[in-house]
Order: sequence, then structure tokens, then C-alpha cells
Amino acid sequence: MTALIQRDYESLDDRTLAALVAARDAHAVRIVTTRNNQRLFRAAFAILGNRAEAEDAVQSAYLKAFAAIDRFEGRSALSTWLTRIAINEALARQRAARRRRAHFDASQVAVLDDYREKLMQGSMAGTAPDRVHARAELRRLLEQAIAALPDPFRIVFVLREIEGQSVEEVAAALDLNPATVKTRHLRARRRLRESLAPEVREALTGSFPFAGADCEAMTARVLAAWAPTGE
Repeated sequence: MTALIQRDYESLDDRTLAALVAARDAHAVRIVTTRNNQRLFRAAFAILGNRAEAEDAVQSAYLKAFAAIDRFEGRSALSTWLTRIAINEALARQRAARRRRAHFDASQVAVLDDYREKLMQGSMAGTAPDRVHARAELRRLLEQAIAALPDPFRIVFVLREIEGQSVEEVAAALDLNPATVKTRHLRARRRLRESLAPEVREALTGSFPFAGADCEAMTARVLAAWAPTGE
């Protein structure tokens, strides 16, 4: 019976799901959060640069969105509507914590030759654990380089290049002209090309992961706060 219910919920359109969330339906909350956790986390992380702060921002964004979800009219996708709320929440937190937050120093991004010598020499030809470690280090370097991008470039880059949103989706989420989105995306890519090798850019797909236990934990917290009566 549970599997049947889950399949039925999966087929619902955004406005129907939104109405069910407004009614504190736990199944609907689970569907909506599971579908959007990673996108919202990546958007919040792109602004805040801190995993714990990004998770807090996402949870707060969900609760604010769900409290106002009866006003969702379906003019854009539910995912776009939620992303914009998460972005606004993260930006508000960034402004409040600007003096306390340590900014990434662009000069800390490693020079290509230096990290090649440190991370690549012998690693890819070594044991499986060595290769896993090398990939993890390369991903860390990539995330550091992205975090060093100027704020307007970084959020556009993460949503377009890593999350795979269209120009129109990003423009709607950030309240920007599509031409501005294209320009910022291009400039972000150009800056990264100056400091990162092609093989490092290939690691983008796996950057800023928020799945598995992380995703389930976020859904559980939102369910506990929004649908306390259980499934």
C-alpha cells in the first residue's frame, strides 16, 4: 500500500503537491523535499560557503516556503519558487553575518603546477585508496576555487554549471535578466579556466553533494517541524 501511495504522489503536479503540503501532508512534504534538497543546498552553499550554515538556511527556507505555500500559483515550477526562497534566505543570512564570516582569499587557490605536483604525482597510478584520495583532493580544490569567485558570479555558476538549471530558471530564481545570467556565467567560467586544469573541471558534477543520508536527514527535520503527525 505504501509503494502505491508513493507512486501516486510522484505523479502529482506542482500545484496539487503544494496544496497537500499546505495541509501538512507528510507524504507530500517528503516528495517535495527529496526532489529539491540538493538544488536548494547547492544554491545556499554557493552563497554562504559553509555546509552547516547552508543546511540551516535550507531548513529555514522550507519552513518559510511551506508557511506561505497556499500562495503558490504555479506560474513557475515549484522547484524554481523554492530555490528563490532559499536564495533569499541565504542572502539574508550572509548580510547578517558578513562581518563575522571569513572570506575566501582568491590568492589561496593553488597554482596549477603546484597542485599537479602535490596531488597528481603518482596518485592516479597508485592504489585504489590513493586514487580516491586524489579525486577527493581535486574536488576540494575545485570547491575552493568556486568559493573564491565573486558572489554574483558564484551563484550563477553553481546553479547553471553544477545544478544544471537553464538560463531562464536561474534568471527567475535570482530576478535577473537572462542576458545578465549568460554574462555572469561566462565570466565565472573564464575565471575558473585561468586557475583550473580541464581534468579538474570534469569533477563539477560531483561537487557539493547533498544526497543519501544528508538528504534524508534534511527531509526528516522538515517533516518533524512541518508535519509532526507523521505519515
